[in-house]
Amino acid sequence: MPDISSQDLPSIMICGHGSRDKGAVDEFNQLAVRIKERLPEHNVESGFLEFATPIIRTGLDKLRDGGAKKIVCLPGMLFAAGHVKNDLPSEINNYAAENEDLDLVFAADLGIDAGLLEAAKQRVEEALDAAEGDVSRKDTLLLVVGRGTNDSDANSNVAKVTRMMWEGLGVGWAETAYSGVAYPLVDQAMERVTKMGFKRIVVFPYFLFSGILVTRIYNWADDAAVANPDVEIIKASYLNDHPKVIDAFIARMEGALEGTGDMNCQLCKYREQIIGHEHDHGAPQVGHHHHVQGVGVEDNPEDHGVHHGHGHHHHHGHHHHPHSHGETEG
Repeated sequence: MPDISSQDLPSIMICGHGSRDKGAVDEFNQLAVRIKERLPEHNVESGFLEFATPIIRTGLDKLRDGGAKKIVCLPGMLFAAGHVKNDLPSEINNYAAENEDLDLVFAADLGIDAGLLEAAKQRVEEALDAAEGDVSRKDTLLLVVGRGTNDSDANSNVAKVTRMMWEGLGVGWAETAYSGVAYPLVDQAMERVTKMGFKRIVVFPYFLFSGILVTRIYNWADDAAVANPDVEIIKASYLNDHPKVIDAFIARMEGALEGTGDMNCQLCKYREQIIGHEHDHGAPQVGHHHHVQGVGVEDNPEDHGVHHGHGHHHHHGHHHHPHSHGETEG
């Protein structure tokens, strides 16, 4: 941590995506509590981009009115897709333009992180330990499920997580699927992997929180189990508030303050000409969530003083591709 006097400690704003699912919102709020417990000397608030309250602006207002001079904004999301590259920076840029005395720092996404990989490994091993029967790791297939976006960079990060977990767990095979937008969806992947001859399949949602998408993933797993009684299909828990998740958030805060928390933009479709996404290159940075800010949850399921911790300023456009609204960002 930098050498900062107690009077000058930065405030922390945890920026969630939001969900129509009350359970997912509750889990995000609990994670925010855990982060506050780890940062007792800092003022900490949290808020949502859409579908839940308080919205991000409300939390920023509270920190500002409490005397904050510097605020680190932590994206509560695993990977940098449209929300981290466009919508959140747009929110923070607009707020900074209206509050020129505030120093706002935008931290990097959680990304590929050794601690998160360890947390993921533990979630899968918990499911394996709880399973009945004696099936070897070599007879087990791991299906890692990501959220799915229209950003191939973010989708490829899920595939990298899959590969690292495959080698780290020593399972016989591993595949990647997505809950929406990207191919293959879980049901499509299940149709294929159940024919591969493995005795056991572990379905692992690489998500921070529960919500509509995780419920959908588990339902697809249940359907596959009914259709394939000769294959044991077990469901691993998502990451939730695992201690390693809290560690990763703290590390992103420290990296933003030290100026070392660079976002990996090597394959960002808004900065580079990426195959299949050429029309996104250089598009303006504009958020599109105002129409659903603060909408209630369901019980079931150019730079204005903003310093981006990822080492450059995005000016992206978030185009209106079809994607699933109402879910937490994994």
